Amino acid sequence: MIVIMGAGGATGGATLRSLAALGAPSRALSRNPARLAAALDDRTLTRTETVPADAADPGSLRTAFRGAHQLFLTMANGPQQVQHELNAIEAAVACGVEHIVKVSAPAAEPGSPVAVSRGHHLIEEHLQALRVRTTVLRPYAFMQKLLLLAPGVAAGSVVHGAMGRARCNYVDVRDIGDAAAEILTRPELAGRSYPLTGGRAYSHPELAALLSELLDRPIRYLDLTPAELHAHLVDRAGMPDWLATHVVEIQQLAVVRKEVPDDAFAHLTGRAPRTLEAFLGEHLHHFR
Repeated sequence: MIVIMGAGGATGGATLRSLAALGAPSRALSRNPARLAAALDDRTLTRTETVPADAADPGSLRTAFRGAHQLFLTMANGPQQVQHELNAIEAAVACGVEHIVKVSAPAAEPGSPVAVSRGHHLIEEHLQALRVRTTVLRPYAFMQKLLLLAPGVAAGSVVHGAMGRARCNYVDVRDIGDAAAEILTRPELAGRSYPLTGGRAYSHPELAALLSELLDRPIRYLDLTPAELHAHLVDRAGMPDWLATHVVEIQQLAVVRKEVPDDAFAHLTGRAPRTLEAFLGEHLHHFR
């Protein structure tokens, strides 16, 4: 049995759908399993067992992991992420889970400039100490997060950022789900680390130009200092302070470390990743 921890999130949900498409059954954990089940399409629901569990409650996790052999671990970024993931790992190993697929970050290092990435490093160290078979996925920026730019584009035809002309890798969460499903159903792929990107990295000026073309009106990029972007995200976009800090840190990482596409996704799935043009085209109504 494959357990999905973080099934209510974008990446967990994508993995549930990808597993269902391959005909693989899974067990989705949620604090509100009825609500999760109601959000699933019919094909996914027929292949998915929804079970109550809370990452802050180790007892509920041990109950939910009984009979499981694999864990797909993807938790929302936040102040409690490290502790919640460690709780899940400890419960999974205690229940005999043999393989853990963890969604991590590209720069999961002790000295990373991104606080969330330093947390991922701590979790990965813990997994190594336990000596449980582990596969690590390192996706770059989610295309779905670009929808946070939509209000600014729709209202003022402006993309705000603090990256200058540095390029950022973007990956569709549906591709993360497809990659994870391949790994969870093909044992020969397990036990490695996979960076996941789209087929091309984009700068913010290039993103603004692409939106201009798709929307048939000029969209400009306003380059801010990191402090100005943080203030904009908190005061104008309504982000909590920790999330605004994370967004700024991710953008600054792209400035100091050149990002280039990787072909790991194609090797895992046998196809090219979804393109940013296709993603924006699907969601263009948000930006109008």
